[in-house]
Amino acid sequence: MTISVVIADDQLMVRDGLATLLAAAPDIEVIGQAADGRQAVDIARALAPDVVVMDVRMPVLDGIAATAELLGDPPHEHGPRVLVLTTFDLDEYVYDALGAGASGFLLKDAPTADLVHAVRVVAGGEALLAPSVTRRLIADFARRRRAGTTRPEAVGALTPRELEVLRLVARGMSNAEIAAVLVVREQTVKTHVGRVLMKLGLRDRTQAVVFAYENGIAAHA
Repeated sequence: MTISVVIADDQLMVRDGLATLLAAAPDIEVIGQAADGRQAVDIARALAPDVVVMDVRMPVLDGIAATAELLGDPPHEHGPRVLVLTTFDLDEYVYDALGAGASGFLLKDAPTADLVHAVRVVAGGEALLAPSVTRRLIADFARRRRAGTTRPEAVGALTPRELEVLRLVARGMSNAEIAAVLVVREQTVKTHVGRVLMKLGLRDRTQAVVFAYENGIAAHA
């Protein structure tokens, strides 16, 4: 299966470089490029790629706003996966990107292999954050969470195993990794994840990660 990709970055040299790197992978095809967030939204809607590699800082419409517009409107709720790529290792961008519906966050100085892997991961429906960012997010939410914060009633509908799976998802673990930790089949984990999303009314596992952070669940992972 070939993964179709649109690259959005305001620097031509960067776009061409990313396109060259991704096109070298046998299972990835770059089908379009955009120089700003508005173009990214228009091109993604026209070409329906599997993944949009989205820069954060762009003219006309920045990457966060473009992600929110691309994924937020009801007619496009089943839109492409968005991988946010930036040189700025700042938590505010991570919060905003994930809140807008992005499936992944990766720094531009990451190795080429990490970029290719990231595209494959988000195309497959997994959530992806740079490891250092994930650790800091969990620590930050644990530090800022106020004692006595009430969790949504929906959390009470989760079984102990489903809550455990949610905590592992929040740590950025894949289904295969969770299966290894819990010593169960990967299909069993997939079923648990599906039930967690259904019970919490979440679109995908990336939203599950955000939900876990915001409600203090990830802090206990």
